[in-house]
Amino acid sequence: MVAIRVASTSLTLFASTSSSSSSFYYHSRSSIFTKLQFSPILDISFAITPFSSSSSSSSSSSRRVVQRMAHSIAHATLGLTQPNKIDPPKISFAAKEIDLVQWKGDILAVGVTEKDMAKDENSKFKNSILQKLDTQLGGLLSEASSEEDFTGKAGQSTVLRLPGLGSKRVGLIGLGSAASATVAYRSLGELVANAAKSAQASNVAITLASSDVIPAELKLSTASAIATGAVLGIFDDNRFKSESRKPALKSVDILGLGTGPEIEKKLKYAEDVCSGIIFGKQLVNAPANVLTPGVLAEEAARIASEYSDVFTAKILDVEQCKELKMGSYLGVAAASANPPHFIHLCYKPPSGEVKTKLALVGKGLTFDSGGYNIKTGPGCSIELMKVDMGGSAAVLGAAKALAQIKPTGVEVHFIVAACENMISGTGMRPGDVITASNGKTIEVNNTDAEGRLTLADALVYACNQGVEKIVDLATLTGACVVALGPSIAGVFTPSDELAKEVIGASEVSGEKLWRMPLEESYWESMKSGVADMVNTGGRQGGSITAALFLKQFVDEKVQWMHIDMAGPVWNDKKKIATGFGISTLVEWVLKNSS
Repeated sequence: MVAIRVASTSLTLFASTSSSSSSFYYHSRSSIFTKLQFSPILDISFAITPFSSSSSSSSSSSRRVVQRMAHSIAHATLGLTQPNKIDPPKISFAAKEIDLVQWKGDILAVGVTEKDMAKDENSKFKNSILQKLDTQLGGLLSEASSEEDFTGKAGQSTVLRLPGLGSKRVGLIGLGSAASATVAYRSLGELVANAAKSAQASNVAITLASSDVIPAELKLSTASAIATGAVLGIFDDNRFKSESRKPALKSVDILGLGTGPEIEKKLKYAEDVCSGIIFGKQLVNAPANVLTPGVLAEEAARIASEYSDVFTAKILDVEQCKELKMGSYLGVAAASANPPHFIHLCYKPPSGEVKTKLALVGKGLTFDSGGYNIKTGPGCSIELMKVDMGGSAAVLGAAKALAQIKPTGVEVHFIVAACENMISGTGMRPGDVITASNGKTIEVNNTDAEGRLTLADALVYACNQGVEKIVDLATLTGACVVALGPSIAGVFTPSDELAKEVIGASEVSGEKLWRMPLEESYWESMKSGVADMVNTGGRQGGSITAALFLKQFVDEKVQWMHIDMAGPVWNDKKKIATGFGISTLVEWVLKNSS
């Protein structure tokens, strides 16, 4: 064991006994970011505690690591900003079969389609559920919906405080013309959660006006989508606000979609996935002066520590990355006072044979200034460049969820080359030539095309783990946002089989992906006169040439997909992270499990 003293703080490193490499396993006794606990769902505890003192190492190389670690810790508290400690809300879910008029609680919410809102010649609901509720309320429900012009369109909602039922309020939530998509049911859960926050409701029930027409095989996924929406809807990331309001919601009953162990298992699955999504959101939301590459590594190592029955962690420092010849990654990191940390988590099932090996690779730029090609001018969004680690947040969020789900038959490697792209006298310059770990040389004609440089070495490393399939996720190009807008991620892969798998998983999760072409003729624009390639082509087809660049670092025997998520990583209207990609990755891994 080597204990390294860091300016009155310490980080304990344990030499790996299971690998011949010189990497170390992190065991952190505390965190300068957050302690995130997700059991039960949304039971999140935040604690900021300094490292405890320990003895120092005498080697000069260790002293260099110490100096860099000291910089990392100092910059993590820049501006004296640390996340607030928040008492965690706890929500319990239950699937019940009960007469709606008998249910007692704060809000009874009914999801309705436009067809459900149809009325007869006497202005009475034709739908039997709504008819029964309206009768119990003396016609006030039909009257109120007419006065408010509530037609059941997607996103519409009305919540009425009415006497006559066990519930204090009755809400109608619009699902649109036909509610059959995951997105519609998740939106229902979110809208009910928002209503609960406004009313400070502690318990709610959610049902569908036409639950009887949903096929039995879809009722589980419908309940799961509603629960997911409710959990994510009630969650507010208030860690960096001086004041925050604690949600009162404690329980959610899902009515009319069945009962028993199958649906309870599905609701537990939804909670596990949500814990990963919330973790991913918190990582992206955290400012760059708090979430440095070192702190991101700490959070990754914490997952392995909390779920040591299925996870191990390797965190490689600069010297170890040099030994692996990661010149492309280290070139990007060279200008920052915060040293890079190469993150490798490995999931292995608690029992049974491993039949498939997968890798999830996430871009991990905790801040991107653009380097010497600095981001300038209107629309450059430099103030939002904390989100440039959204790919790593998706990967680590999926790790968090899978640690709890524990799929069998599959080994998964979670890989992040974490660093900052800054400006200094030691930084990478336009025109420099760097060498990636597979020996290929790159002429850097734009330092703001840095994400692909870090991913290059991460992809080579992933292939060396002996995996059969790789999915990488990155906030890589503005060109993809121009092409597909803010809600859809672009998918690039030469494998039709892998495309079918991942896009199928996204349809289950409700996230939007669109397959883009890998036009090989565009590679001509990426050729260099002095090196094997340049790191960026012209403006035309920018997301395609970026994907073609990444393809140069993937073994031809490995199925590979690149997901450009620059658009959907951030909700510009709400000014918060979306947690995009996590639920799709979890679904994909499960599809590959036995």
